[in-house]
Amino acid sequence: MATVTPRTAPPEADGPRSWVEATRSVPATDHYPDVDSLLAGFRSLAASHPDLVAERRIGTSRLGEPLLCFTVSEHDSGPPESARSATGGEDYVVVGGVHPNEPVGGVTVLHLATRLCEDAELRARFGAAWHLVPCIDPDGARLNEGWFGDPENKYLYGRHFYRPRGDEQIEWTFPFAYRDAYFDRVLPETLALMRLLDATKPRFLTTLHNCEAGGAYYYLNRPAPALYAQLTAIPAAAGIPLATGEPEAAHTPLYAPGIHGAIDMRAAYDYLAGHGGDPAATLAGASSAAYAEPYGTFYFVAEVPQWSHPDAEDDSPVPDSYREVLRLRADALGEAGAFLEEILKTAEPHLTLASPFLRASRSFVPGLRRLSETEIRRADGLHERPATVAERYSCLQSAHSLRMRFGGMLLRALEAETGAGTAPREVHALRRALLERYDTWAAEAAPVMGTSLPIATLSGVQYAALLAAADHARTEQRPPQRREPQ
Repeated sequence: MATVTPRTAPPEADGPRSWVEATRSVPATDHYPDVDSLLAGFRSLAASHPDLVAERRIGTSRLGEPLLCFTVSEHDSGPPESARSATGGEDYVVVGGVHPNEPVGGVTVLHLATRLCEDAELRARFGAAWHLVPCIDPDGARLNEGWFGDPENKYLYGRHFYRPRGDEQIEWTFPFAYRDAYFDRVLPETLALMRLLDATKPRFLTTLHNCEAGGAYYYLNRPAPALYAQLTAIPAAAGIPLATGEPEAAHTPLYAPGIHGAIDMRAAYDYLAGHGGDPAATLAGASSAAYAEPYGTFYFVAEVPQWSHPDAEDDSPVPDSYREVLRLRADALGEAGAFLEEILKTAEPHLTLASPFLRASRSFVPGLRRLSETEIRRADGLHERPATVAERYSCLQSAHSLRMRFGGMLLRALEAETGAGTAPREVHALRRALLERYDTWAAEAAPVMGTSLPIATLSGVQYAALLAAADHARTEQRPPQRREPQ
């Protein structure tokens, strides 16, 4: 695990209140909590502070697990409607476990709940009801718990990785209609969040995410220049670079270095259509940000990297052009996609178990080829300019990450068959061939992914950034609502 060295924070970060010191408030831990441990932590907190914390069920997962929300309020710990009336209409919603392979938020949301219970000054500053969802996708989170106990191990991470296909991800299955795209197959977990947002009409919403490698970055649903200095200072204080290279989503607006506009599926549709893709067949639904925006909600995401690399914020030029580094990534994705597609195609006639790993592989594996084709068309339309170190790094890192993710999930799909005793020798042979290639990919990825960061450092940055953004939302002029609660 890396020892993090704080960098010098910009002096302008000190405003009416700086939240930078909050980065050091999270207790040290060497593992991520599993679903049961996380819920036990919340219930222990509720038992210790019954006057502040109330547990309620907001829905049911697809596998029948209760979806829980814990409301922390100085005045009323009842259902969201009464909490809102007691606090003058100020509600803040924090959602963990939105993507099940991103567990930093579980640590963060429990720490936030603890601090709200123990710090009367913090509660008084916001004067709000905080509605905290520890894990909105417990079914998916349980499929990642194989690596939660040893998060420094990059190989273990990939071999126990799970991420649902697009139309099974809570964050991307809100109702959506744009041009030829239409989505209304709302998941039970998504419906639970829709009801919570409709009931609270929150001033502030954050869904807790984390990335794999590189540096920290942010998403906001509207510009907030007064917030940018703190968002830059917070990772700097923890020794984490700010990601200034190729963005996760090329169609997002850039507000400031490492600070982006929220991902908008309408912009994603136009981007894919403009580069020869088929967005209606590729995209699923809209996001929680889009659903909450008609309420005037300020939406915020802090993405923190499990592994850090200094190249993530190095904006000096390299000999390669930007077009060339995009083509390098496209070629790597195309090669990996072709190999994985052949494995999947050959295995398909012998597969009998409709596991979540197989459903995800059937979606993501062909997606690598389509992403490669889109990137090639995009690169071909660019003017020549030098790439930066950060852009080259982020392109290379993302290629390593995607083939480890999707290669790992396809391995789990094949191993579901071999482990159940339903696989003929053809599937065993395909598993061996894929494992050999996967091991090669893992060895190549290890130095690019960087060094592991302490969980407390990652959660501390996310917690401090969350408070800074919530504090901004508390004082900003809230846009008028454009939708009545359902």
